[in-house]
Amino acid sequence: MNRRLLPTLLIALGLVVAGPVATSAAKTKVAVGIGDQSPEMFADANWKALNIKKTRYFIEWNAIDQPKEIAKADQFVNAARAAGVKVFLHISTDDINSVPARPLPSTSNYKKKVKALVTRYKARGVTEWGAWNEANHKSQPTSKNPKRAADFYKALKGMCKNCKIVALDVLDQAGVERYIARWLKAAGPSGRSAKIFGIHNYSQVNRRITAKKASNRYPGTARIIKAVRKKNKKAKFWYTETGGLASFGGAFECDRKRQANRTKFMFDMIKTYDKDVERLYAYNWFGTGNGGCDGFDAGLVESDGDLRPAYASFKKGLKSATR
Repeated sequence: MNRRLLPTLLIALGLVVAGPVATSAAKTKVAVGIGDQSPEMFADANWKALNIKKTRYFIEWNAIDQPKEIAKADQFVNAARAAGVKVFLHISTDDINSVPARPLPSTSNYKKKVKALVTRYKARGVTEWGAWNEANHKSQPTSKNPKRAADFYKALKGMCKNCKIVALDVLDQAGVERYIARWLKAAGPSGRSAKIFGIHNYSQVNRRITAKKASNRYPGTARIIKAVRKKNKKAKFWYTETGGLASFGGAFECDRKRQANRTKFMFDMIKTYDKDVERLYAYNWFGTGNGGCDGFDAGLVESDGDLRPAYASFKKGLKSATR
């Protein structure tokens, strides 16, 4: 979630890496990487030191009609490719700040606009896509229409052969299990055979909700996995967006020490779920302020690139990750 995503989280309360690892570290099967919206990340010496090989970028579903959006996406994808980094592109609303959400695209219009994006970026090596970002959140036009979200997945699957596709991507908020059930019913055989589902679990990570507590009372990672497993026994999961928050409006006041602690907890969690979870995309690289924090802020470094304590936690956590 980039700096424009503050309203999304405010209302709601988401790559393999690792350089040399210590032989004593117990490695998980989870591949870890970092998502951001800025191509400047790839030029940062501290980012290079992590030897990240995967990243995530969310793109507006109708960006093909917006020269500025296409230019930004081109810059990001080209910079990632030059750095030897695999890009996961996630389709999203064309106005993340709009609540209620923007009008829901028709399936035919989705096919037309997204197919143009797939054609453009597949030529640049992008073969990993998400059908729709955070589909169950009220800022997204899919929030009240899981059937349309299912239709979008089936459309993307048909237009992007030999691609890895996150079929459904959800936020760990109240009602998520009902949304998943409705999506699976609408998707039919395509949903039951989908290979990847996405999870945004900021709330669980930043409130340090353990797996035991989450399974009993909180709609977090364990319950999302269980809801999918009712109809799809073989799917794997990606944390498409997660991370330790330096600040988040009134929910989490600016605290870099807490952010470092929650970043460590994020890695502790993947040890619990590594049989189900294949990837973790932390968000994000650049913070929103120096000295203080501004709204939603999950940056591992300050806006000018200075390191935060969370960077050290992240770098240490990578020792248990795989490529």
